[in-house]
Parts: sequence; C-alpha cells; structure tokens
Amino acid sequence: MHVDVRKAGEIIIVDMAGNLVLGDGEEMLGEVMAEVLAEGWKKIVLNLSKVSRLDSSGIGELVAAWKQARKIGASVKLVRLGDRVKHTLHLSQVLPLLEVYEQEADAVASFPD
Repeated sequence: MHVDVRKAGEIIIVDMAGNLVLGDGEEMLGEVMAEVLAEGWKKIVLNLSKVSRLDSSGIGELVAAWKQARKIGASVKLVRLGDRVKHTLHLSQVLPLLEVYEQEADAVASFPD
C-alpha cells in the first residue's frame, strides 16, 4: 500500500494505491487517518482509484476511520472507487453509509464552506 497526502485549501486528499487488505495496507489507513485528524483536518477525501482489492480488514479500517472522523466532527468522502472495491463495499452493506463520488472535484465541492 502506498499513500500520498495532498492539500486543497481546507480539504486534505489521501491518495491510496495498492491493496487494502490484512497485512498490506489496512494499518496504514488507520495511521494516516489518525495523523490527519490529529492535525485538525475536518474535510477529508479518500481517493481509492488505485486501490485494487479490499478485504474485511480493509473494510474494518475504512469504517473505523469514518467513525473516528465523525466522532470529532470531521467528514470523510470517498472518490473513484474501482468496480471491485465498490462491489466489496456493496456486499458488506457498508456502501450506503459512505459518501461516494465519481470525480474528485465533486467530492471537494460537496463540503460546506
């Protein structure tokens, strides 16, 4: 798993690439989210366009990150889910909980000013 973090004004964008599976990235998501939230970011976009696989551990980390953010008043939005990742989130019944956008610009624009 490879993660890059970039800023767009008041929004932080986390670009993830690789597999979000047990032993190969699920811990990294938790670490990155903890750091982003500790720095005070409230508007977070997770770009999953280059995430090729997601398993139950990755789903658990994704949900934990989402819950942790909500607890402190931050918003997390997902962008550019691949078909395989979208299907896995749908099967796990997690997809309806999350805000998902096809384009990064739409996700960024969806945050209130």
